Amino acid sequence: MISIELGVEDLADTRFAISPIHETVLSLRVLREPGLYALHLPWRRAVLGRLDTLDVDLLRSLVGPARSIPDFLTPRPTKLAPTFEEELAAVRRTPADLVRRDVLAVYPRGRPPEILREIVADDDAPVLALRDAICDVLRRYWEVAIKPTWAPIRLVLEADMTYRARQLAVGGARLLFADMHPNLRWHDGVLHIDKMIGRHRVVASGRGLLLVPSVFAHKPAPPVSATDAPMLSYPCRGVATLWAPAPIPDARALSALIGVPRARLLGMLEEPLATVEIARRLTVTPSAVSQHLRVLHGAALITRVRDGRHVLYRRSSLGDHLVGPQPAGAPALSD
Repeated sequence: MISIELGVEDLADTRFAISPIHETVLSLRVLREPGLYALHLPWRRAVLGRLDTLDVDLLRSLVGPARSIPDFLTPRPTKLAPTFEEELAAVRRTPADLVRRDVLAVYPRGRPPEILREIVADDDAPVLALRDAICDVLRRYWEVAIKPTWAPIRLVLEADMTYRARQLAVGGARLLFADMHPNLRWHDGVLHIDKMIGRHRVVASGRGLLLVPSVFAHKPAPPVSATDAPMLSYPCRGVATLWAPAPIPDARALSALIGVPRARLLGMLEEPLATVEIARRLTVTPSAVSQHLRVLHGAALITRVRDGRHVLYRRSSLGDHLVGPQPAGAPALSD
């Protein structure tokens, strides 16, 4: 068990952060042990085909036998939402002694796999070279595995933070931690984290507590070292919805939402068209078309660009999403 003792000032300084490098590193567990992460199997299937050019063996070696990960790979976020590159730069600044300590903590018998053999070198140079190699492969892994889905991941993380902040406002620390995870227990100013490899007590001493929600975390995880500032990565809510297929837009629902004429017009604008051409195809006056175009443009459903004397209109990405994929040869939306 690891315990974190929080005083009044620490509770007042309890805050949240979103960490792209935490998600990147924790997702490696899903690649290594898919059977334990059933909710993420759709993501794993989609990602595996993109990893051919990466050093997957090096990535998998970062997850120890007990599924622990070297602490230096998940630095404490310094602001609410740092970028991946900002956090990776912090990892690249990790001194050799901390890299060595954290990797050997993941392999407690002092027997890291052959691919990490430089970690036991007495000289710092091979350790730092290994650190840089890990950073290089992590950056490429982020680009192919996490960055393409970062937007929906971040939305889930932000939704969890909003919920937790409300819990804290309504019921204080007791309610904040009440349903975070079965391994967490709040009692008499101390946060107890059960089923941990470590066995120590951390006194926050005015350093506060940083909470980092994660879609890939399987249980709450504080830093392994008792000397590190209090931080807790924990499984966030809503993960089961993350990889669910998006609903297919319904043309009738779109017509009910924005009206039949505008739905028909939006359906036509897969290609750039001028007002007069739209009016000709719909057999209405250009002035009637212009009114609908102004509304659709104001709602960011279409874009416009001038081409000589004409203004060409086309669906925006938001408009494309509302209309949805159209079967080959299908007519524009109609009543």
